Amino acid sequence: MKLLQSMYKTQSVSRFINLILISSSVCIIYLLVSVFLLGTSNPTHVFSSQHDGYIPPTTLEHIVFGIASNKNSWPKRKDYVKLWWKPQQMRGCVFLESLPTADAEANSDNSSSSLPPVCISEDTSRFRYTYRGGLRSAIRVARVVLETVALNHSDVRWYVFGDDDTVFFPENLVKTLSKYDHGLWYYIGSNSEIFEQNRYFSFGMAFGGAGFAISSPLAKVLAKVFDSCIERYPHLYGSDSRVYSCLAELGVGLTREPGFHQYDVRGNVFGLLTSHPTAPLVSIHHLDHMDPIFPNMTTIKALERLFEAAKIDTGRILQQTVCYDRWFSWTISVSWGYAVQVYGKHMHLPDILPVQETFKQWKKGKVLAAAYNFNTRVIHPDPCQRPTIFYLDSASSGRDGIRTHYKKSYQNCTNNMGSPRKLEEIRVLSQKLDLNIKQLMAPRRHCCDVLPSSAGQVMEIAIRECKDEELIHMHP
Repeated sequence: MKLLQSMYKTQSVSRFINLILISSSVCIIYLLVSVFLLGTSNPTHVFSSQHDGYIPPTTLEHIVFGIASNKNSWPKRKDYVKLWWKPQQMRGCVFLESLPTADAEANSDNSSSSLPPVCISEDTSRFRYTYRGGLRSAIRVARVVLETVALNHSDVRWYVFGDDDTVFFPENLVKTLSKYDHGLWYYIGSNSEIFEQNRYFSFGMAFGGAGFAISSPLAKVLAKVFDSCIERYPHLYGSDSRVYSCLAELGVGLTREPGFHQYDVRGNVFGLLTSHPTAPLVSIHHLDHMDPIFPNMTTIKALERLFEAAKIDTGRILQQTVCYDRWFSWTISVSWGYAVQVYGKHMHLPDILPVQETFKQWKKGKVLAAAYNFNTRVIHPDPCQRPTIFYLDSASSGRDGIRTHYKKSYQNCTNNMGSPRKLEEIRVLSQKLDLNIKQLMAPRRHCCDVLPSSAGQVMEIAIRECKDEELIHMHP
C-alpha cells in the first residue's frame, strides 16, 4: 500500500514539473516573437491620437493649396509659383475672379504644365463690404478657404493658403506641419514683422501673404459656417482678418511658426535673410517690393539661385551658424545657401543675432512704422566698417558631404593683411540637415570650424552639430 502511494506521488510531481516546463517554453516563444515583430516594425510611422494605430508620415500629397490671385496679377506673378509648384505631387488651385485677357496671357509664359490649375471664384456680390478705401475683393479672397475645401480632394491632412507672390519651400512646409497632429484643430501661421500692423489687424491673426495652414477637420467645419460668419464682418479690411475672425468664433487660436514670413518691408532684405530663426524656412512674401536677393540679378534669377541650394539641402537653407578665426580674431556668420559675412573683429554671439536694418519700413511717417517685432541693429555708415559679404556662387553634393562656394561682393575699401577683405572665396562643407520631429520641437543652432587652408584668398569652413556642453564663442 505504501509503495502504491509513493508511485502516485512520483507521478504527480512529474506532471507538475512537465506543466512548468511547457508553460515556460510558451512564454519564451511568445517573448521572442514579440521582440522580432517589434524589431521589424516600420519606425518612420507616427502615431496619431485620431487613429487606432500607426499612420504614414505627412507628405506633399496630403496637402491641398489654395492660392489667391486675380486676372491682372496672375500673368505677371505665375513665375513665382513655378519656382515651388510640383505638379506631380501637389494638389490645389489658383483662384481668379475671371480668366486673364488675351493680351495679358500673350505677354506671359503659358507653360501651364508647371503650374496649378486655375479655378474661377464664385460670385460674392451678395456680401456687404463697408471698409472705406478697401477692396471688396477681400471677400472673394477670404472665400478661397471655403472653395478650396469644396474641391473635395481625398486623403487631405492640411489645407495651405497663400498669395500669388508667396513663395513656399515645400519640403520645409511638410516638416513644419509634421510636428502637429492633423486630426486636431490647428490654425498655423505667423504675424507681420511690423508692430503697428499687428496692433491694427491683431497679434492673433496669421497674415495671409506669409501663408497659413488649417488642419483638415478644422477646415471642413470652417467651410460649413464661413459664409454665415463673414456676413458679420463687412467692416474688416482684408481677407485674412475674416478668416481669423471666423476661426476665433470657433474658439481656435493661432499657432505661430516662425518659418512663415510676411515680410512687410521694402528694399534690401539681406538683414532678414541672414538672421533667420532656428526653424525651417517655409515661405517668403512681397517679392515685388524687395530688391533682388542676390546682386546683379533679376528677382526671379536670384530666387532660382536660392532654390538651387534648397534642392540640395532644404532643411539647412538660411540657417545661421557662427564661428571664429582665432588667428585673425575674425567673426564668421554663415547663412547657409545664401551668404557668409566676415567681421574683422571679435563679436559676441548675442551681438550678431539681431537683424541688420538693411531694409526700409513698409509705411512712412508714423513713429511706430519702424517698430519691429524682433531686435535690430543699425548698419555702420562707413562701408569699410561693415562685414565683408560673400554671396552663394554654387552648391553641390558628393560622397564627402555638401559643398557651397561663396564669392566676395566687392566694395571700395582698402585691403590690409589683417583684413577679411583680402579673401576672395569661402568654401563651406556640411552634411544634409534632416531633423526629426523631436529636433524640430527643440531646435539648436549648429557650430562650425575654420579649417586650415593652403590658399591665402580662400577660407574653408566645416559646419557640424555642437557638442553637448559646447559654447559658441571665441576660444583663447
